[in-house]
Amino acid sequence: MGYFGGRVVAVTGAGAGIGRELAVQLVRAGARLALSDLEGSAVKETADLCGAASGSVFAAAVDVSDRDAVLEHAAEVGDRFGRVDAVFNNAGILFAGDVVDSEFADIERVMSVDFWGVVYGTKAFLPYVLRSDRGHVVNTSSAFGLMAAPRYSAYNAAKFAVRGFTESLRQEMQVGGHLVKVTCVVPGGVRTSIARTAGHAMSVDGDEVARAFEERIARTDPDEAARVILRGVERGKARVLVGPDARVVDVVTRMLGPAYQRVLPAAARLQK
Repeated sequence: MGYFGGRVVAVTGAGAGIGRELAVQLVRAGARLALSDLEGSAVKETADLCGAASGSVFAAAVDVSDRDAVLEHAAEVGDRFGRVDAVFNNAGILFAGDVVDSEFADIERVMSVDFWGVVYGTKAFLPYVLRSDRGHVVNTSSAFGLMAAPRYSAYNAAKFAVRGFTESLRQEMQVGGHLVKVTCVVPGGVRTSIARTAGHAMSVDGDEVARAFEERIARTDPDEAARVILRGVERGKARVLVGPDARVVDVVTRMLGPAYQRVLPAAARLQK
């Protein structure tokens, strides 16, 4: 049945975008799914698309920034299916704003969802995944986890942290002789609602942020992003770059190193 056939897979942020497409493609590949999202109605829609009536799909409203809620969800999934073979920590939010204009609460919120949500999901499901003969942890960072950009310091910080956490975990699994594989997903601009639902500092025009993202940055469709991710996971890749822009960022940061930090501010000034 293929790599995912018969496997129990947990996906966070499954109510829309990449998470929803991952769920749809995973169930087509024969996986049994545990889907979660902050929005209960949204994740139920995804479950319905995946054929929840078959009993192979379980959906729950879960706030990934709530450690106890994530732990309870993982335990419920383990009880329901008897095991968990893979977890896709995909949930995330975006915030735009200079450091000087951002409130502490704004930065904390991004870190709590985008970084701590990944940590909680990893820690909660890892005991189950370790018992699998084909265990896999898949954490979503970003091209902004390779290259920092002005006005996105909170998001950059969270996504850089996810990349470091995930790469360290991969090495720990190897050193410990575990069968678990670990993949860090690095998407570029994907056509999701993340920019439209993003928070922003008072000095930032949120509509303009969303418009710029959708018109100039988001070039990859969610279904294509999910296909690339699942193909990379099946191959056991350490890092999966999603979209041509993510590949460009990877090359630029490798070639220029810290010097890229002189290029982006100059481009930003030209846009003003």
